[in-house]
Amino acid sequence: MKVCLIVEGAYPYIRGGVSSWMQNLMVRMPDVEFVIETIVARPEEKREFKYEIPSNVSEIRETYLLDDDVIHGRRQRKRKLSKREYEAFESLLFGVDPDWKTIIQFFEERNVSLNSFLIGEDFLKMVQTYYMEHFERMIFSDFLWTMRSMYLPLFTILKSQRVECDLYHSVSNGYAGLWATAQKLFYKKPFLMTEHGIYTREREEEIIKANWVRGVYKDLWIDQFKKIGRCGYTYADKVVSLFEEARQFQIELGCPREKTIVIPNGVHAKRFEGIPQKEEGDDWIHVGAVLRVTPIKDVKTLISSYMLAKQQEPKLKLWIMGNMDEDPEYAKECKNMVENLKIPDVIFTGTINVMEYIGKMDIMVLSSISEGQPLSILEGFAAKKPFIATNVGNCHGLIYGEHDSYGSAGYVVPVMGVSRMAECMVRLAQSSEDRKRMGEIAYQRVIEHYDDFDIYQRYYHLYQEMIG
Repeated sequence: MKVCLIVEGAYPYIRGGVSSWMQNLMVRMPDVEFVIETIVARPEEKREFKYEIPSNVSEIRETYLLDDDVIHGRRQRKRKLSKREYEAFESLLFGVDPDWKTIIQFFEERNVSLNSFLIGEDFLKMVQTYYMEHFERMIFSDFLWTMRSMYLPLFTILKSQRVECDLYHSVSNGYAGLWATAQKLFYKKPFLMTEHGIYTREREEEIIKANWVRGVYKDLWIDQFKKIGRCGYTYADKVVSLFEEARQFQIELGCPREKTIVIPNGVHAKRFEGIPQKEEGDDWIHVGAVLRVTPIKDVKTLISSYMLAKQQEPKLKLWIMGNMDEDPEYAKECKNMVENLKIPDVIFTGTINVMEYIGKMDIMVLSSISEGQPLSILEGFAAKKPFIATNVGNCHGLIYGEHDSYGSAGYVVPVMGVSRMAECMVRLAQSSEDRKRMGEIAYQRVIEHYDDFDIYQRYYHLYQEMIG
């Protein structure tokens, strides 16, 4: 069995929940051969592996979003569109549901020049028509370059070198789902999609807050990602979500209900037995946050909440544990915030081995503005730690329980809810009994419902079913 795992902006170069999930999936299926197709920005960027690659991975391939004809170094030629092809590309600009089959087939002829196409007569004519109908008050040159920049990554992916496998498994929608669609159609093989977060909604949130795009151009980019998202839902044979609410979002966004299934995240809880604990006589109340220091994790809200809580409970100490290289500017802003406000007892560890730190924590916190089903919460539960988390993704279900009556394993607070998060930190800091009781509930919940052996067995059987 040969499975192609397709991932965007993560494994094996970036640590995080999705990357760790992929690593565990492959380790748990030693008799499956995996090919990794990782979608990255540019070919010239320097990258290093953040994971020890399992022996059943036969190949790691890079697919680029911002490549061009010069970089490919191939002889290429201009390609005049047929009537059907012209209508298909027009549907991509104007329509809600483009003719993806024809568009994908066009790029199967890989010596077509992207540069020539995007500055060619056909594309210019389409953009002019679209502009005249909807955007006449805007500067046309700005509009044209925006359209070219939107479609370059999409077309670059569709032009990339394919690989034949028994099944294509994208671990998100979006560009990964589009690339899986193209290879499914080319090789006539099944396509499975797992969404750890709802890709379309996450991109919409990012674009709304972004500074690199303004005004009506935000709407254009959001519509573009919606089209790409619907493509993945249309051509995937099965679509997995991590919890029921996410499944309902997928259906609302156009995924046929009969394709959808729920398979939660899992954690190997037994690995957390015997991990290092607090030293005897350590009077600090250690608050831990395992996360990538990026805006979507809203580390600034975490720091602000801790600052308020520290004023009421001086024994608190905050550990921010995770990658600081993904968004260096934001990471620097967070460190400057701590220094400028003179907030004591805050430690930025950078990338760590979670097992060496998590047992020493008294309280775990997640301050994200968007999540799916956070692996960091499941790992905290496996280490018997109570959790404070924002009300995003499946955090409410994990902490308060969806399938049991064990009780609360912590507190759920509003997104950017600084005062409420601080209040919960103080409450847990001042009650060792609550911390112990909630930690035991957390452990029972993860053992009962989120054991990774059972989770990955479900994927293994799903692979067999789809291939066989």
